[in-house]
Amino acid sequence: MKTYVLDASALFAFLEDRAGASKVDHLLTEASRGYAEILMSAVNHGEVFGGILREHGLDRATRAMNAVHPLPIRLVDATPQRSLRAAEIKSKYKLYYVDSFAAALAIECKATLVTSDADFRRLGHGFPRLWLKN
Repeated sequence: MKTYVLDASALFAFLEDRAGASKVDHLLTEASRGYAEILMSAVNHGEVFGGILREHGLDRATRAMNAVHPLPIRLVDATPQRSLRAAEIKSKYKLYYVDSFAAALAIECKATLVTSDADFRRLGHGFPRLWLKN
């Protein structure tokens, strides 16, 4: 079974029908059928809530998170060990700290990172990514 890690841009794409939403929808369908596992750091999940809250207010942000709840996405806690690994990745690759949680989780779980964020190109060609935008 293939494992994927969603960053905030991937969940934003799905929720707001942005570029790449159909790719995320396909992965969610595969996960619901048991063919894939989808993970997301709780930090990135919170980033999505905060972004929608800032742009559209509490009601819409709450509705969006309620829509995410039944999806086959397993939220992974930001443990002290994961926070240190994320800090190492932030320092080494010059990523935003929240983005480094997605990268760290993908490394930990040997997963493909699903993103539209070009900053993840800094991780190099050997880092498995599914780009939502080309």
